[in-house]
Amino acid sequence: MLQIFYDSQDFFLLKEHEKSGPKKGVISQSVKDVIQSLVDDDLVFKDKIGTSVYFWSLPSCAANQLRTVYRKLATDLQTNKKRHTELVEQCNALKKGHEESDAQEEALNELKAIEQKHRELKEELAHYADNNPVTIEARRQLKLPIQQLIDGQITSSH
Repeated sequence: MLQIFYDSQDFFLLKEHEKSGPKKGVISQSVKDVIQSLVDDDLVFKDKIGTSVYFWSLPSCAANQLRTVYRKLATDLQTNKKRHTELVEQCNALKKGHEESDAQEEALNELKAIEQKHRELKEELAHYADNNPVTIEARRQLKLPIQQLIDGQITSSH
């Protein structure tokens, strides 16, 4: 549909496009929707003069729009490059003073050694937990009702 505008470089009424749309492969019932989407995308312009609504689009208008979009994108690119540079500089500034030192490395090694000792002590404690008098008494208390239940079943089956 846009090519019709570019080829003729003329103004059209909607009725004229409804007649020429099928020649370009657009169903006549959807011509209005297609033209409206072109208007919404700023590829076709419309103006109401009296009771008629005229549509037009010139190749030079499209070129101007492309130049405008190009300028906007170029400006956005420059802004984003500048922002990227600022962020990299900020990141580098934050890294200064946070370099790893020998004292930091020694502290990390000491922490690892303490964590290893903690794990060993937990394992040893788990081993002794089986011999804890409280644990032994708790097991004995659980064992008595179970033993009585078993004894009761054995005597009732004889």
